[in-house]
Amino acid sequence: MSLLIDSRSRVAPTEVSPVRPAYPRGPRPPRIGDPRGRQALITLSMLLLLAVFAFRLIQIQAIDSENLAARALDQRLVTAEIAVPRADILDRDGVVLATSVDRYHVWVDQREVADWKRTLNGQVIASGPSGAAEILAPILGIDAGTLEAALTGDSRFTYIARNVAPETWSLVRAEGILGVEGEPTSTRIYPNGDVAGNVVGFVGGVSDRQGTWGIAGLEYAYEEDLLGTPGSMTYEKGGGNVVIPTGVQQESPAIPGDAVVTTIDRDLQWQVQERLEKGVAQTGAEWGVVIVMDVHTGEVYVLADSSVVDPNHPGRSAAEDRGSRAVSAVFEPGSTGKVITMAALLEEGLATPTDEYIAPYEYTTSNGQTFHDSHEHSRLRLTLTGILAKSSNTGTVQAGELLTVDQRYAYLSAFGFGEATGVGLPGESRGILHDVEDWDGRTRYTVLFGQGVSGTAMQMTQVYATIANGGVSVSPTVVKGFEAANGTFTPIQRPGGERVISEQTADELLLMLESVVHDGTGGAAQVPGYRIAGKTGTAQAADGNGTMEDIVASFIGIAPADDPRIVVSVILYNPTTTIYGGSAAGPIFADVTSDALRALGVPPSETAGTLYPLTWG
Repeated sequence: MSLLIDSRSRVAPTEVSPVRPAYPRGPRPPRIGDPRGRQALITLSMLLLLAVFAFRLIQIQAIDSENLAARALDQRLVTAEIAVPRADILDRDGVVLATSVDRYHVWVDQREVADWKRTLNGQVIASGPSGAAEILAPILGIDAGTLEAALTGDSRFTYIARNVAPETWSLVRAEGILGVEGEPTSTRIYPNGDVAGNVVGFVGGVSDRQGTWGIAGLEYAYEEDLLGTPGSMTYEKGGGNVVIPTGVQQESPAIPGDAVVTTIDRDLQWQVQERLEKGVAQTGAEWGVVIVMDVHTGEVYVLADSSVVDPNHPGRSAAEDRGSRAVSAVFEPGSTGKVITMAALLEEGLATPTDEYIAPYEYTTSNGQTFHDSHEHSRLRLTLTGILAKSSNTGTVQAGELLTVDQRYAYLSAFGFGEATGVGLPGESRGILHDVEDWDGRTRYTVLFGQGVSGTAMQMTQVYATIANGGVSVSPTVVKGFEAANGTFTPIQRPGGERVISEQTADELLLMLESVVHDGTGGAAQVPGYRIAGKTGTAQAADGNGTMEDIVASFIGIAPADDPRIVVSVILYNPTTTIYGGSAAGPIFADVTSDALRALGVPPSETAGTLYPLTWG
């Protein structure tokens, strides 16, 4: 019997199998090199990243949303200034003396101009700086070669023309030349040229995008009133600087400045300037000043300087001619100052207009100071009025000796010496009035006839206005008030008048001053049909070397004397044809006063005055 053996049951040779460690139940831990490990690590990292994103999203949308939104809005907001033009300066009747007009500064991006071309029917007919210059030169009135040089280069911003009129800029813009742009601005113009240029002043500025500011006259003195307050426009912009229509838009409106309304009468100012220039030429004077002022209000109708500045072209005038010598030039008044001595004597009851004196050519005071008159003469029997009418220095010193030194100082101060008048113009001088303690033995007498003390033409005008106003001081002014953009007028705030002398004293002085014109040294100042009161003056002035070789000739008068309306002052510096105020300044006074009375509609005097006698015995 044979045995059958199944091959499937064959026993394999015996081998020793490795021993495997026993693991607890559960998943097998991943290994770094195992794909399942890498996947787990990536998953974990993604979860952490998502958690960070989620936290940041919550922070942005819930915690910091308002702050972040505000920051984003700030980045989109643009604020532009809304300029306000400088307000006008007007004469007393609303005539424009200074105004601002729209202009454009034309600038160029030189890089863009370099790429510019103009074609016609597919052909290039102009290109680059040379082509642009040929087109723009006749429009801008600039030489083509000069303009081409300005258009050539690598600059992104260069001015090629300034203060271009709007119609000229329209022509430039219509050419559509790439890189040529316009910047709106304004410029100051003075339609009347040099009329009242010394009062109005002028503006100045610097280049590029900065504005202008007042540097003389009312333009400087009332800068803040004229400027106003600029406004602003805030808007939200998108890409390409495009305004977002539905975005934030806020506007702070500009507040226009107030127009300065002057007291100047433009037409009369022009007439007087012509009279003054002619008078300066005829007398050979270096310069002259004329003031016409209302005796009751202090309003200055005319303030004229010779060689006056044209505010449109201030650089064409010498520096000393760009302001007003009426408020800045200081000089000894000379005989026009004698009226203060007369006022003090009358007011203190120490003399009357008819008191009698003997006035020699030469007079020596008790302290050994000798004085003399302008012309040699015999002993004159003069009343106090005669002393003033004949302008006797020796007679004035004799009469003035009755006043104490303190009284002399007090009246000079009360009439305004040593203090600026506050007329409203920059550069006004206070004049010179030294303390009594500083007066030497001679000065205590020279102040009686207008020497040893100095003032301005405006201060002397104020002295006579005080007399004409019944003894009450009146503060001069060249500004009447301010006119807002809506037409509302606000008068300027001015100090009230103070009584300096009594009305009786003022009336007596007027009659005494009328005698000066009627029978004294002021005969050339007479105005047909009107009673005139006034005083001549001739005084020495310091020259460039400090010696008293120069001369100031003057006449200051009141018209009409019977019903005072205006004071007119004429000052001439260093006249050569004659040094005396009566013959040098008197004729100019007569012409100016006649013009002023006619312009103001002042009727002629109806009766002649009963004047005081000039002599006695």
